[in-house]
Amino acid sequence: MPVSSVLRLNMTGRDPDPQREAARYRAAIDMAKWCDEQGFSVVSVEEHHCAENGWLPSPLTMAGVLIGCTRNISVNVTALLVTLYDPVRLAEDIAVLDLASQGRLSFVAGLGYRPVEYHAMDKRWEDRGRLMDEVIETLLKAWTGEPFEYKGQTIRVTPVPYSRPHPTFFIGGMSRAAARRAARFGLPFYPPMKMPELEALYYAELEKHGQQGFVYYPDQENSMLFVDEDPESAWHELAPHFLRETQEYSTWKQEGVPRPSEQETLTVEDLREQKRYEILTPDECVERIRGKGNDFIGVMHPLAGGVPVERAWQMLELYVSKVLPRVS
Repeated sequence: MPVSSVLRLNMTGRDPDPQREAARYRAAIDMAKWCDEQGFSVVSVEEHHCAENGWLPSPLTMAGVLIGCTRNISVNVTALLVTLYDPVRLAEDIAVLDLASQGRLSFVAGLGYRPVEYHAMDKRWEDRGRLMDEVIETLLKAWTGEPFEYKGQTIRVTPVPYSRPHPTFFIGGMSRAAARRAARFGLPFYPPMKMPELEALYYAELEKHGQQGFVYYPDQENSMLFVDEDPESAWHELAPHFLRETQEYSTWKQEGVPRPSEQETLTVEDLREQKRYEILTPDECVERIRGKGNDFIGVMHPLAGGVPVERAWQMLELYVSKVLPRVS
């Protein structure tokens, strides 16, 4: 039975000591290399700015490091806030990463939901829809390798990506505008959860524009898994790190901007009820995988919220040594 294992590296849990913070980043890189050797399918990174807990702000830089130390694993940016970048420079950077990885890079193009990120990058929050359209249009033209008109002058962007017709990417979002945009450009649509109304709108818009595409969303049951021989003890030890990550995310809520996992999280009991983080014994994890079969996607998030590096390695190694051999 094939098992899809994902390594999530969002670097939450900032340590104020530069040496310890550097050790966390070094550990993340080593984990990606090791997970690649163990047959993991994907290593996932993310983008947020001005985060108190250190949420990764430079996903393309991190993706480049991960691509350089791995050979087979896919590197996914979920999500890349494309509206915060210069479109031509973004096209060049992604093309280089796509070539260096031989097509292993993919991303979800998002426009974010925090005005402070736009302010920090000298962009207007009110322009985000227009910026999204401009960036997507520029990327698709740039990656053809052909000359095109850009702001009143003809340019040609190089290098041409490895992937044809272009690097793999999705349009992310939870709005009708996002679904329409994805369909208009003929790109796959990535809502962060199952949203039947938006899915129906997307397919109707595809037909309207004579385009083809599909919808992909993460299974809501794909919790972040941690494997430990004593889950009860591990909950007491690790819950403060999970809360640190979850509670900052909660402070970013914007009126009128829906997001997944918006439940209020004040206590460890809240965390356990929501099942966003699950700590299982090796036997329980094997049972979970066998129950879901080919639908299983195991998301390992070992450094969540500042989990100590040694402890993160223990749980990751336990998953590889006592779970994967029994379900392969």
